[in-house]
Amino acid sequence: MSSFSNPHYMYLFDMKNGKKKLAYGQSPEDALDILRLRLSEEEMTQIEAGQYVKISQRKLQEHVNELG
Repeated sequence: MSSFSNPHYMYLFDMKNGKKKLAYGQSPEDALDILRLRLSEEEMTQIEAGQYVKISQRKLQEHVNELG
């Protein structure tokens, strides 16, 4: 089955340093799983898993300065 049949979303997760981490997935949990593949354990501990905002690609430009 094509991955296009399952919608994916962008999530901005709060980080302990006050910045935000951008992730992409079908759900917030899926997005965090994808981040775990890319980031070290130390980097993952900086992410506040329960604190996130779902955003559209159109709105991403508004949040670029928050990314860390």
